[in-house]
Amino acid sequence: MTIDPKKILRLNLPQWQGGDHPDYRTGARVLAAIAPEAPGPEETVAVPEARDDVRPVEQGIVSRRPLLDLIAAASAAIDRHKPDAVVTLGGDCLVDLAPIAYLSERYGDDLAVLWVDAHPDVMGPQQFRNAHAHVLAMLMGIGDPDFVASVPRPVKGDRILYVGLTETTPFETDFIVKHGMARLSPEDLAGSAEPVLAWLRASGATKVAVHFDLDVLDPSLYDFLLSQDPAAAPDAFEGIAKGRMRFEEVAGILRAVDAEADVVGLAITEYMPWSAMQLSKSLQTLPLLGER
Repeated sequence: MTIDPKKILRLNLPQWQGGDHPDYRTGARVLAAIAPEAPGPEETVAVPEARDDVRPVEQGIVSRRPLLDLIAAASAAIDRHKPDAVVTLGGDCLVDLAPIAYLSERYGDDLAVLWVDAHPDVMGPQQFRNAHAHVLAMLMGIGDPDFVASVPRPVKGDRILYVGLTETTPFETDFIVKHGMARLSPEDLAGSAEPVLAWLRASGATKVAVHFDLDVLDPSLYDFLLSQDPAAAPDAFEGIAKGRMRFEEVAGILRAVDAEADVVGLAITEYMPWSAMQLSKSLQTLPLLGER
């Protein structure tokens, strides 16, 4: 099926609270500006700037209430259009909760999810307070009940394939095995889409939602990743799994998937254009532009 461009919703969601990093907001706004123009409807969810250095933690989740409000706003934006497909430009990884929840309800077991990410995003408040690391578990119906309530039809573990996943913690590894999720490392892929296509064919799904966290990319090749923060301490990202893929590899895999099935969801997250963000902060020091 060829998707009518007029039935593809572009959702701009410059959410930063899920990762508790205000710079995600600027990165998402820059991403929305440089992305190809939307041929169909476009919605931009208003996301407030950070006002305080310390955000409240409720039930183990930082900025819990603002995040629930943003999920409700994103869901409402999607429901206004009832699209066949959704392109989401974020923001932290939690931006994909409302879009994939919608697609799961719309397409049911005919939907497969490709989680293109260096991290599995299946933690809970007991493991990590930032909800962007909980999003895939929430989509599976696991986690904070108020977040899970926004997922009417949870995604089953055997409908999820990790693409480019690197090292995982014992908790994450056990979760993946317990729920029957599949994983392919960059080395498993070896630059080829065939392992992904073989899994997709075996699943029987004809619709695919893609979550593309840019941190799946090799930080030695790209300077727009969180781990490349020029202001971070040298050891700030020690022990945190890092991506090992090239953008061209990911794009080739997604094009091959699109030729095999209908890609009905694409979320791009965690874009950090550090020089643009520094200029944004500098502009705020100028007369007429800065706060008065």
